[in-house]
Amino acid sequence: MGKLTTHVLDTATGQPASGLAIELFHVGTTARRKLGDFVTNSDGRVDGALLEGAAFESGVYELVFHAGDYLAQSGAKLTEPRFLDRIPLRFGISDDRHYHVPLLLSPYGYSTYRGS
Repeated sequence: MGKLTTHVLDTATGQPASGLAIELFHVGTTARRKLGDFVTNSDGRVDGALLEGAAFESGVYELVFHAGDYLAQSGAKLTEPRFLDRIPLRFGISDDRHYHVPLLLSPYGYSTYRGS
């Protein structure tokens, strides 16, 4: 059965991003529906899958990473307003497989990919 997972690495420190808030939305044709709120653990991961079982279905989803709050709490030197604050990642799930959507984060840049 398929599932959705994520993790966040702080590339400026070379450490997992612990305590970073994440929101998950299902994106429909007329509105976004919030599915959950999560916080990364000491390994930069969310405990368990974000979606799995009957909740895991094809469609468009969005993860919103609260990067600015995490970076401020980590002691990173930030501009005001912050260059990065909330990072939305919109992606599609098209089959019943494992979708792993990680975020590699620094105060002035980020990247993502579909992992396994």
